[in-house]
Amino acid sequence: MIERYTLREMGRLWSEESKFRTWLEVEVEAARAMARYKIIPPAAFKVIEQKADFRVDRINEIEKEVNHDVIAFLTSVEEFVGEEAKYLHFGMTSSDMLDTSMGLLMKRAAELIDKKISTALRLIKAHALEHKLTPCIGRTHGVLAEPTTLGLKFAIWYTELKRARVRFKAATEAISVGKISGAVGNFANLDPKIEAAVCKALGLKPAEVSTQVIQRDRHAHFISALALLGSSLEKFSTEVRNLQRTEIGEMAEGFTKGQKGSSAMPHKKNPITAERITGVARMLRGYALSAMENIPLWHERDITHSSVERVIIPDATTIADYGLQKFIEVLKGLVVNEKRMIENIYYRGGVVFSQRLLLKLAVPVGSRDVAYRMVQRNAMKATEGKGLFRELVKKDKEIRRHLSESEINGCFDLGYYTKNVDKVFRRVFK
Repeated sequence: MIERYTLREMGRLWSEESKFRTWLEVEVEAARAMARYKIIPPAAFKVIEQKADFRVDRINEIEKEVNHDVIAFLTSVEEFVGEEAKYLHFGMTSSDMLDTSMGLLMKRAAELIDKKISTALRLIKAHALEHKLTPCIGRTHGVLAEPTTLGLKFAIWYTELKRARVRFKAATEAISVGKISGAVGNFANLDPKIEAAVCKALGLKPAEVSTQVIQRDRHAHFISALALLGSSLEKFSTEVRNLQRTEIGEMAEGFTKGQKGSSAMPHKKNPITAERITGVARMLRGYALSAMENIPLWHERDITHSSVERVIIPDATTIADYGLQKFIEVLKGLVVNEKRMIENIYYRGGVVFSQRLLLKLAVPVGSRDVAYRMVQRNAMKATEGKGLFRELVKKDKEIRRHLSESEINGCFDLGYYTKNVDKVFRRVFK
């Protein structure tokens, strides 16, 4: 259940206590910078630094009256600081603090997510190296195609997740900005050096230019990167779900002792974790659309984005974190059935070796089309249950005029399909 994870690091990050603590962090750094440049009395800042605090219940109580969360927060802090609180939020607007703290929270959330991406990459690489030459059947259109290796499947996952990580890091960089530029972003009441000092202290960059808010294409970039990450996790999980199907049986989620798959059917082992990941991806894609809707605001700002972001940013980062955790669990418990993979490769006597046979036959026959027809008629008989493909080919008098039994058997050699895997792995894993 997702509740287990909302109580951990990501959940604590988006708690009310953490949110207000981050707001206070921004306000104190702004006061520090203003004291340094003598905009407010340095003695007043010392009092602010020593006494500044808040009570969540008190903020909520005040907000019921004033209907403004930032004013409620500042009022609660003022009750701790005393008279010097008049120098808090000096020359600032709410979004100076809100957007800067949001950038800080998103950056911290991204660090938690990136740790899990790193873990997933490590586990995928381990599977890839273990199964580099484990033969399995490839499928196109869901239909048996040609042999490949399980290691190559994992190598695909590895490179795709690496790309997702690159995109996510770029999006994190884009959102790791702050602004202390005032009511419409023109620095009328504060010099840009205050903004620069605050952002440096918080590990952010100043937005090059802002209105009353940081522009929301940055946030949309971040949520879209999470949606793309989730979609890749869904892709990997869908492969597990498909390969776990009873009639395929090549791979499966782990099934723990005492676990039950169905309330009605005791024989069931269902890919429930992989299915959850599909649900995660669907939610993330929805959040990405909401984030894009937040980009066009009226003039220097409106607050149509605000209520949306209060939901989608904490939720998207928490859900992405959860989805990665579930994917890590799938990777750790993954069950591979190599015997079933071989059985599926040699389905109906190895019909999947048809192209190899076609290539071998085309030259002596003198026509690719004629050779194709020879191979196809035997493949169709095999798939219709009228014999095993290799034996049917050996009995085909027209084919036997061109190929010996040993040449036919050579077309069913799995080594032919794995001879370049090492080269691919060198490209992927350096």
